[in-house]
Amino acid sequence: MDPLFLGALVAVATILVLFSGVSVALGLLIVSAGFLMIFDGLRSLELMPEILFGKLDNFALLSIPMFIIMGASIASTRAGADLYEALERWLTRVPGGLVVSNLGACALFAAMSGSSPATCAAIGKMGIPEMRKRGYPDGVAAGSIAAGGTLGILIPPSVTMIVYGIATETSIGRLFLAGVIPGLLLVSLFMIWSLYSTWKSGDTSLLSSRSYTMAEKLEILPRVLPFIAIIIGVLYAMYGGIATPSETAAVGALLCLLIAMVIYKLWNPKDLWIVLRDSTKESVMILFIIAAAGVFSYMLSSLFITQSIAEWIGTLDVNRWVLMGAVNLFLLIAGFFLPPVAVILMAAPILLPIITAAGFDPIWFAVILTINMEIGLISPPVGLNLYVINGIAPDIPLKTILTGSLPFVGCMILAIIILCIFPGLATWLPDAVMGASL
Repeated sequence: MDPLFLGALVAVATILVLFSGVSVALGLLIVSAGFLMIFDGLRSLELMPEILFGKLDNFALLSIPMFIIMGASIASTRAGADLYEALERWLTRVPGGLVVSNLGACALFAAMSGSSPATCAAIGKMGIPEMRKRGYPDGVAAGSIAAGGTLGILIPPSVTMIVYGIATETSIGRLFLAGVIPGLLLVSLFMIWSLYSTWKSGDTSLLSSRSYTMAEKLEILPRVLPFIAIIIGVLYAMYGGIATPSETAAVGALLCLLIAMVIYKLWNPKDLWIVLRDSTKESVMILFIIAAAGVFSYMLSSLFITQSIAEWIGTLDVNRWVLMGAVNLFLLIAGFFLPPVAVILMAAPILLPIITAAGFDPIWFAVILTINMEIGLISPPVGLNLYVINGIAPDIPLKTILTGSLPFVGCMILAIIILCIFPGLATWLPDAVMGASL
């Protein structure tokens, strides 16, 4: 059978299986086992356990549960609310200080937790009621938090970047650095739109906030500065050559747990158990998807599907930017239906040879891919952040949340365009810190 036609069958089968409601990892294993058994015989199934566990035999994978524990320990405390309050007090004289402080808090909390839903929940619980109380439109209040939460998978340390690095054998340190400037670019675009949308509503009083005394500004700092110090310390240890990403993640997780216990009195063993239990669940889910995606990639390679797709695209006589546009469209659609980790593990090994052959930088492409995944987090039908916001503010209709989020989708698309015009925004910092890549 023609490998391209077989690839189409695999794609259809995968979509049908995943839409049936089974988990992503189990669905990938079912499809892989089915096609291997049909086209390579029963003996091919003997390799599946070896591939499954072999994919997990990677020291870099230890950083995933460690960063998840780091984020969970922060999300289980009032760190998000305190971070929000601190920024609100210090940015009170900035026009539109409240919405700016919300987005700034999302960016900083995303850097601490690496989780988009956790960022939405932590900042939204405090920020959305406060913005609504002061008269901000529901769409701006809900949409800005939903969009700000997506920064969790771009701003380092990012679990998504770790997964991409493992799937494509790319430097995780470079990937973390590549997300910094694009992350700040997105935050800036989000702030500009939020301020414009607030000004457009006609209520100029919303662009000014209450004033705080210096004592009120200083009293909140001891609660948030230790967490920010941990982020700086983790990044310094990683890029200063002191430790590997896995080692720095372990130290960061331990320090975050200790700070949560000391500053926020998280002494109750029941509360600590919840942090560790939830972290274990999320870690096992991600690692299971990674292992299953390894089997799925082996199946595609064994049946010569990956090689045939790459060769076919290579024979197309199209401009490389047309090719990149098609790749972005594919990632955008995939992100509407699948979680970021699943899309990266399934698509990155196939797309990376095509991207590099077309002359694109794989580090730059990681940022483009991640922003596409961010769009999926605030777009139906999955749109996880939309449902998180709806759970926080159930009296705001889901339609209003979606409508308020759509302009931020436009900001993300604009960011992709800017990065295509100026790719150095993603590649300059990794090259400056770690040297030019070979």
